[in-house]
Amino acid sequence: MLKVVHSWGFFSCCSVKLSDIIQYYNQNKKIPDEIDGSEQFTWYKQMYSTEDITYQYFCHEKTRNIEFLFEKEIEFINTFQYKIYNTLPYKDYIPFILKYFYPSQEVLQLIKDIEEKYKIDYPNTCVLFYRGNDKAQETILPSYEPLLEVALQIKQQNPNIKFMVQSDETEFLQKMLALPNSFYFKDEIRHIPKQNKTVDHFDINQNLRFSKLFLAITIIMSKSQYIVCNTGNCSLWICLYRGHTQNLFQII
Repeated sequence: MLKVVHSWGFFSCCSVKLSDIIQYYNQNKKIPDEIDGSEQFTWYKQMYSTEDITYQYFCHEKTRNIEFLFEKEIEFINTFQYKIYNTLPYKDYIPFILKYFYPSQEVLQLIKDIEEKYKIDYPNTCVLFYRGNDKAQETILPSYEPLLEVALQIKQQNPNIKFMVQSDETEFLQKMLALPNSFYFKDEIRHIPKQNKTVDHFDINQNLRFSKLFLAITIIMSKSQYIVCNTGNCSLWICLYRGHTQNLFQII
């Protein structure tokens, strides 16, 4: 059994779990028989709960028959969130994503509900994603302007493009929603004015619900035609679910 014990933000938990699984794979030339995630996702559980809520987010890995090859070691650690994303070997990661991070039926339904509610047209959608607030404690955050400049360039080339705006910072939403044909998930996200805190520390009783919604939204973002984003675990997981970085603009 592999036991994963890291527990911070949602996609930080996912990155460490993926790293631990890959390190196990590299060392043992096999995938683990079982994974204990009972000490993960504690921000999203009732206080002092020891329940493993992994499978509220993801399908059980034993239901996913994915072929793994053992020809080489695979490189992935949590700090890859800070790398240049188009340098990562996504083909190596795809089997792990499909087996361990394929969305649960509940999350798949959330994806479908959001797609229908907002009438998402993926080929004509550009994501503008900014992970702000407390992320400034880990890395230097870019200003909003470079993301806006790229958005305007995409708009010039694609006049009918729609902008899907996603952020935990209220000010970013306000600025980008001034763009024509822009929208955001009004009822499905939480955002706060710019500060060194996380939305997960506000109204914590809603954390489980909004974490499931954010997983669904991340997968939705990964399917859009264009993605403009800054650096961090959330952006990395957009790429991991996308499986490539075509039409992705990483603002550093």
